[in-house]
Amino acid sequence: MRLIQNPGKNVAGEVIFDGKDLLSLSDKEMRSIRGKDMSMIFQEPMTSLNPVLTVGRQLTEALQLHMGMDKKQATDRAGELLLMVGIPEGSTRLRDYPHQFSGGMRQRVMIAMALSCNPKMLIADEPTTALDVTIQAQILELVQKLGKELGTSVLIITHNLGVVARYADRVNVMYAGKIIERGTAREIYGNPRHPYTIGLLASVPRLDEARKEMLQPIDGMPPDLIELPQGCSFRARCKYAIDRCATEIPPLVEVSEGHTSACWVSDQLGAQK
Repeated sequence: MRLIQNPGKNVAGEVIFDGKDLLSLSDKEMRSIRGKDMSMIFQEPMTSLNPVLTVGRQLTEALQLHMGMDKKQATDRAGELLLMVGIPEGSTRLRDYPHQFSGGMRQRVMIAMALSCNPKMLIADEPTTALDVTIQAQILELVQKLGKELGTSVLIITHNLGVVARYADRVNVMYAGKIIERGTAREIYGNPRHPYTIGLLASVPRLDEARKEMLQPIDGMPPDLIELPQGCSFRARCKYAIDRCATEIPPLVEVSEGHTSACWVSDQLGAQK
């Protein structure tokens, strides 16, 4: 979304969205997309919402800017949005400030803001951080429900494998800034083909099986992202590593239909617990 200023920079590649390379657009063109066609739910709502502006003002800004509404139309729509995300008496709460809402309610406000212009894509960055498990489920169900109703594609960024299993259709597993495995949620969970994915799944407690042995953590520490080691970034922590891993970076290759993995020995891993 090109929100990171210096020292953030684009070194290579493209970001294609709706047929356009976002990295080649001007700031003005990007502003017309950001918040309208592509929006985001940030990780921490209390720091994402402006504490000195009312919730109503923060909701109406995008509606007036992107949807061409006047003040009354935007205010009426903002009240409807709060009701849509489960905040009762929405029109009355527009006069409140973020600190007057609970954590779960603030996250609902963020969802209302993100969906206000009916975006084509919604990016949810750890949308349930700092929320208790009951509220987490409510927030995720709400995002899924509204995404389907509005025809919005939802990209969830999370380290919670339970969230991935419950809400994702397709999964990209990343390590050291690169995608190392990609496939449907069913394939990733049922037939992981990268050592890192296998390690992640082995470290998650299972409630559907009798406890047989200790959880298996992934040994070692992530590499320095500024000075990545030669070859595969996961090699130092991988029990399947071979000599080739030390010198060559494995590319993403198809291991089954629609399922790719970046590992030199992915064909030897198969379905594992």
